[in-house]
Amino acid sequence: MTCPTSVRVARARLVLAPAPPLNGVVPISPDHVGRTYPPTAPYTVSVAKIAELAAALQDPNPAYAGETPIAPPTFAAVLGAAAWDALFADPDLDLALRRVVHADQAFTWYRPLRTGDTVTGVLTVDKVRCRGAMEIVGVTVRIGTLDGDPVVDSSSTFIHTRETA
Repeated sequence: MTCPTSVRVARARLVLAPAPPLNGVVPISPDHVGRTYPPTAPYTVSVAKIAELAAALQDPNPAYAGETPIAPPTFAAVLGAAAWDALFADPDLDLALRRVVHADQAFTWYRPLRTGDTVTGVLTVDKVRCRGAMEIVGVTVRIGTLDGDPVVDSSSTFIHTRETA
């Protein structure tokens, strides 16, 4: 019996075609990268809402208390999620929240959210990868003041699955 000195392994490359149109709609694709949605309704950060979130987090940080508290960093998730509504309501994309896994979340802070700040969020589609009936969608919500000053960028990755026949 002799041992081979080299082994050649055949590799197959699986190429998945984009999902076919569903309900007459072409699903989200890399062509949608760069799509930006209108700002959310203005939201004014209040002492009461900061206190509610700090209590829910069981975070006794004194920065979240008093007459002029700052908001806990995760407050941005609440504001960012409001901007997601436009993404899931976009008939061109045919995305369904019930078929989404929120895979990742990251924040880039420019300054803390403060009591009295009135802010809006603008969502932009950053990345789309399609793999058969699955789409990986990256978005960023820029949360800023009504004067246009950025406060925080909230970036999320969603894994969306298509219904199959």
